[in-house]
Amino acid sequence: MAWLANTVLAVHALLVLFIVGGLAAIWIGAGVGWQWVGNRRFRLFHLCAIGVVAALALLGIACPLTVLEDWLRTGAVGAEGFVQHWVSRLLYYDLPSWVFTLAYALFALLVLLAWRLVPPRRRR
Repeated sequence: MAWLANTVLAVHALLVLFIVGGLAAIWIGAGVGWQWVGNRRFRLFHLCAIGVVAALALLGIACPLTVLEDWLRTGAVGAEGFVQHWVSRLLYYDLPSWVFTLAYALFALLVLLAWRLVPPRRRR
């Protein structure tokens, strides 16, 4: 099951990259003229992704991907895998949960601000 847990961890990391990198791309793209950052589907998916993360944190619900990965690793024998070792260092920090809740909520507000200041294109 370690390979499946590593897959979940990799998907989790890609989702984090999409959320964080997506906001950076929106702001940078607006400045340099990247048309794709105005794509309504991309923007809606991005807003929903951080919205779910922020809502889970505000409601005190653990991230389902983290829960799934932990469950898949329960009882696993041996040292942590390569993917787990490196991606875990990027995703998990030993801080109080309120710090993450605040960070997710503020990040969601930044994404909403991007909708206002860099609005997605309207459908034709």
